[in-house]
Amino acid sequence: MNHDILQNKIRGCLYGGAVGDALGYPVEFLSEASIFSRFGSEGIRHFQLDALSGNALISDDTQMTLFTANGLLYGDIHASMQNTPFLPRQFVSMAYQDWLRTQESSYAASRKQSRSDNAASRFSGISWLLDVPELYSCRAPGNTCISALSRQKNTHIHIEDYIQAAQNDSKGCGGIMRVAPLALDYQMNITDLDYEGAQLAAITHGHSLGYMPAAVLTHILNRIVFPEEHSYMTLKEIILEARDTSSKLFAGDWYLTELTDIIDLAVQLSENKDSDLTNINRIGEGWVAEETLGIALYCTLRHSTDFSAGVIAAVNHKGDSDSTGAVTGNILGALLGYEAIEQKWKEHLELSDIILTLADDIFSGHQTEHNQKKTDSEAAWARKYKN
Repeated sequence: MNHDILQNKIRGCLYGGAVGDALGYPVEFLSEASIFSRFGSEGIRHFQLDALSGNALISDDTQMTLFTANGLLYGDIHASMQNTPFLPRQFVSMAYQDWLRTQESSYAASRKQSRSDNAASRFSGISWLLDVPELYSCRAPGNTCISALSRQKNTHIHIEDYIQAAQNDSKGCGGIMRVAPLALDYQMNITDLDYEGAQLAAITHGHSLGYMPAAVLTHILNRIVFPEEHSYMTLKEIILEARDTSSKLFAGDWYLTELTDIIDLAVQLSENKDSDLTNINRIGEGWVAEETLGIALYCTLRHSTDFSAGVIAAVNHKGDSDSTGAVTGNILGALLGYEAIEQKWKEHLELSDIILTLADDIFSGHQTEHNQKKTDSEAAWARKYKN
């Protein structure tokens, strides 16, 4: 693939997810009546800027997505240095412990503790994101994520398979909303990749409807960003292939039909003439992962050529608006590319430079892997992820 196209898609996916997240975050817990009363008959259509920072704030969805990317890139470097393959879940789970640290303490407290321990500047974690003060902010983090990660931290039990060692029985959307970087960073057998997407979600969400939708999203994003050579697929075809691959991967799961039914419903509704809100309410509210996926698929199919229309539709409902916005933004951003995202979304987005840096680091990893465009900046990229 042309390297400019690839970079545009990777940037679009990560940045687009953050846009949907930041747009939906101010209305996440509002009723539809409150949303339309406050923002007008068309709902929220522009970033709401924080009075102190002047930025549109990201939520825990984007925070955890960034730590996912950091963990994957850290693992890439160490696998290369040691010439040893690794499973992405191994280092991503470590990066999530770093994210947990940002939720449990302040930047100043972490720095003070590190200095007393004579630790490195990244505070003894694997993530350079620990050096970003803005990430030490609690943005309505999911209780399931916090409790699962806290338990893992306190028990020190090494877990190889998070699906087999279910951490709980939660099917909340806190797993699916953060897995996009996996689809951008890895080119492997698509079934293996889908399963790893499920594993990343299962680090905190143990119900099969908490992790199976993450496999579907991983499949869709990877196919969009890395289309099979000589095989063009429409978005609808990619979605149906993802559904069918997951049906085989999780054959026999008690809840599989619920997942495939909601995918089929999203496809069906995207082809009718009813309003977005009417159709989204038929799918659900997005608090659970299968509904988040369904709403995102619907919005992406209905607005497949218009990033803004898609993310605006995805957040203007009474449910988990930031998560449905984030996943919709991931898919549309990958599909249309960063350059197709309107300029208004490229202004005042919190940590936009960090988001694009991680996207470009993922891209640089692909360039280095294929011995293309090796530059001094890529050497700096490698040093960043060596601890």
